[in-house]
Amino acid sequence: MEIIRSNFKSNLHKVYQAIEEADFFAIDGEFSGISDGPSVTALTNGFDTPEERSSPDVKFVCQSSSIDFLASQGFDFNKVFRNGIPYLNQEEERQLREQYDEKRSQANGAGALAYVSPNTSKCPVTIPEDQKKFIDQVVEKIEDLLQSEESKNLDLEPCTGFQRKLIYQTLSWKYPKGIHVETLETEKKERYIVISKVDEEERKRREQEKHAKEQEELNDAVGFSRVIHAIANSGKLVIGHNMLLDVMHTVHQFYCPLPADLNEFKEMTTCVFPRLLDTKLMASTQPFKDIINNTSLAELEKRLKETPFNPPKVESAEGFPSYDTASEQLHEAGYDAYITGLCFISMANYLGSFLSPPKIHVSARSKLIEPFFNKLFLMRVMDIPYLNLEGPDLQPKRDHVLHVTFPKEWKTSDLYQLFSAFGNIQISWIDDTSAFVSLSQPEQVQIAVNTSKYAESYRIQTYAEYVGKKQEEKQIKRKWTEDGWKEADKKRLNTQCVSYTLQNHYYRTNSFTATSAAGKRNLSPTQEETGLEDRISGEISDTELEQTDSCAESLSEGRKKAKKLKRMKKELSPAGSISGSPATLFEVPDTW
Repeated sequence: MEIIRSNFKSNLHKVYQAIEEADFFAIDGEFSGISDGPSVTALTNGFDTPEERSSPDVKFVCQSSSIDFLASQGFDFNKVFRNGIPYLNQEEERQLREQYDEKRSQANGAGALAYVSPNTSKCPVTIPEDQKKFIDQVVEKIEDLLQSEESKNLDLEPCTGFQRKLIYQTLSWKYPKGIHVETLETEKKERYIVISKVDEEERKRREQEKHAKEQEELNDAVGFSRVIHAIANSGKLVIGHNMLLDVMHTVHQFYCPLPADLNEFKEMTTCVFPRLLDTKLMASTQPFKDIINNTSLAELEKRLKETPFNPPKVESAEGFPSYDTASEQLHEAGYDAYITGLCFISMANYLGSFLSPPKIHVSARSKLIEPFFNKLFLMRVMDIPYLNLEGPDLQPKRDHVLHVTFPKEWKTSDLYQLFSAFGNIQISWIDDTSAFVSLSQPEQVQIAVNTSKYAESYRIQTYAEYVGKKQEEKQIKRKWTEDGWKEADKKRLNTQCVSYTLQNHYYRTNSFTATSAAGKRNLSPTQEETGLEDRISGEISDTELEQTDSCAESLSEGRKKAKKLKRMKKELSPAGSISGSPATLFEVPDTW
């Protein structure tokens, strides 16, 4: 079944039901990735570390070769924008819900609290002189409406957002009962206020209808994210083929931006999807490695139809058309996800043949497949086959690898000529002026380094030296950044706490309440605070200053402790857990 914007809502219950009944999910997003460098090798280097390969790169770019590829596969670009299902990530959803809550608070008579200074307590806004006549005219019209026996509704002229705020605020205290206030839009998208004369029961009924409509609009805006959240919250196995980019884009688009730190990314990913399985890695690992020569999805699907594998028989539910593998539809995300699921079933069932007695069907919950959980295949990395989401990654020995810097004019042939005396070499470009060169014999490394000591146009260093310098630079940069943020944060917290202390002192000294003080406000928050400091400078006690210091310390510590919990537990709801310890019959190797 194809679900697009027009039929998404009406079929969402079927999607939820399918998620509830499924044993596992197969996904594919057709995220092939694009390069903004001179070549693919500039994007993915053979000696990347997992940190470098997974680093976030937030851009919106269009690459002609990727567009050409998608077009050649029949990709309908118009369909994406015309029929694509909307979605929000969790932060966008939170902000939207807050906006709806604020609108509701205005409609329910709490509009006086809508105008809030970030540094003071909530209080009503003073009506400016140039707006008093406008508000008086509105009140007059409402009085006429209430006195009239014929008129039931009053449509005010379109006005600015600030004027609507003033109207809501005024009416909330002047007419707490007897009227219903609502903002509507004209055909030209101009906003205006409609006032209806109603009894209390009718007012509550209209508010409930409005609230239900707002919730429906909000859910429509959240859109496809609801499906991803349902899959994540199910805690069930999610399968993909070469799925690192699929996972990264899914987390980024439907939950929150990817963190810069690799370990935080791993923690975030397993929080969203507690069980992932990459069929490309599975097919590249024993006991499949020796009997599967090509792990590309199309070739893997064909190989798994042959002995010793038994392809599953697929029957579609009534009313749901099925893909036919006899007529390939490769690079259509739905079809690729479908055959990824078939590949998984075939390989999982093959593992059952090693049991005694053999087992024909192996479920997605079997301990036989647990060794393949949460390990994502890494493309074009020579000696790190997968990203381990549940622990440290493999640390390969790269004592045969050199880091070389050279002029921008150099080509691959120049590097081959430079290292011609060292036999077979392998080159992995980093950028226009640097590359990794792996030698066939580690003992040749120091000889190569020594030959460059007196060279003017190029420099050679060992891989260990390169990593050491890079880590040193990273630590210096991190320390500078952390120190800078700590200093800025300390200043902000101290200023904030001084502001609170000053306000408390001022209110205690002058016996002012937030409401009475707000009645005379005509300055910006910054001006008010500056004036306040000037008025009571030198009048703060040592006790209050000590309270300010402790406030800064507690806020700083609290911010550190809450940062991770806020990101991982509040924004990302836990989606299940992995049961049991991994089976020992098949192991993903520590060395490749």
